[in-house]
Amino acid sequence: MTLLEYGDYECPFCGAAYPIVKAIQQNLGDDLCFAFRNFPLANMHPHAEHAVEAAEAAGAQGHFWEMHDTLYENQYALEDAHLAKYAAELGLDVPRLIREVESGAHRGRIREDFRAGVRSGVNGTPSFFVNGVRHDAGYDYDTLLAALLESAPRHA
Repeated sequence: MTLLEYGDYECPFCGAAYPIVKAIQQNLGDDLCFAFRNFPLANMHPHAEHAVEAAEAAGAQGHFWEMHDTLYENQYALEDAHLAKYAAELGLDVPRLIREVESGAHRGRIREDFRAGVRSGVNGTPSFFVNGVRHDAGYDYDTLLAALLESAPRHA
């Protein structure tokens, strides 16, 4: 089963969805492939672009998921000084991360995620896709889990 989320680290709805997705990941374990795509809504969330740059810069150092989790767990503290603090706490090369965030080093990848989302009909966050099909129902735990289980291939 595959769950794809288009999200924004500063979006309060994405923040509410984060523990739900984590619980589903824990429940389904290796039966679930979870992917996250960047969809920063910078016109609404002033820290979204630097937050996603920090996640991608952490990813370039092999720590995307750790930074992803840290950003959602500290969603209301996403200013640049906080991003540097999180990088240090994760043991990352902080000067490198800061350089990459400030220079927009990962902007191309972020824009491609955003464009792919728009092409797929994403117009807000969070937006979920279950096995490649847009999930327009609720994203509470029971609804999202049921959609994943219903989409799972059946074994004879």
